[in-house]
Amino acid sequence: MVRLVLFDIDGTLILSGGAGEKAFAQVCETEFGIPNGTANLNFAGRTDTSIIREFFNQFQIAPSPANFQRFLDHYVFRLDHLLGQLRGTVLPGVHAMLRNLEALPEQPLLGLLTGNIRLGAQIKLTHYHLWTCFRTGAFADDHEDRNQIAAVARDRGNQLLGRDLDGSEILVIGDTPRDVECANAIGARSIAVATGKFSREELLREKANWTVETLMDVSVREVCA
Repeated sequence: MVRLVLFDIDGTLILSGGAGEKAFAQVCETEFGIPNGTANLNFAGRTDTSIIREFFNQFQIAPSPANFQRFLDHYVFRLDHLLGQLRGTVLPGVHAMLRNLEALPEQPLLGLLTGNIRLGAQIKLTHYHLWTCFRTGAFADDHEDRNQIAAVARDRGNQLLGRDLDGSEILVIGDTPRDVECANAIGARSIAVATGKFSREELLREKANWTVETLMDVSVREVCA
């Protein structure tokens, strides 16, 4: 039985209208003087910190702790501003799935497994009234590598539940091949959902335990059994 469910954010729980990528682009231009600085960056399934590091490397900017902090401080400010201007949404099936998980006789612990920094995740999910649904999580602040973030999320779940979970007791839900990869890294079950940038056909190649068009297609009792 699944005791810990870990959700990705962008493309899985919400679409933000591109607020994150637009905030990144604005920081590249206004703080580092690089117009179109995100043009050759791939965001899907990656950590904020790894994306910033790639930007620094492309434009020969020192990847110093001070520059990372400068970037992130301005990023979260712009993210918060853009979320109020852009048309985003909670994705289909999210509210119903969260309600159904909470209604299970043995309710699993709900957490986040995301490439967002923690404050970025909080800003996004607070805007869409989802932040308080999750009791735990792991973020780009914890590690630059998504697989290592998965291990941190698992360990935090273990601490809250008071025992070491078997991989079969953990379910990771995400919209990219990287989400399936990090589930595999900790031996967890996985749901790949085609509400982000990858189609169901593309995600089927990753061989998640379940691959669905939207979370409306998920039977909570089946996947948590």
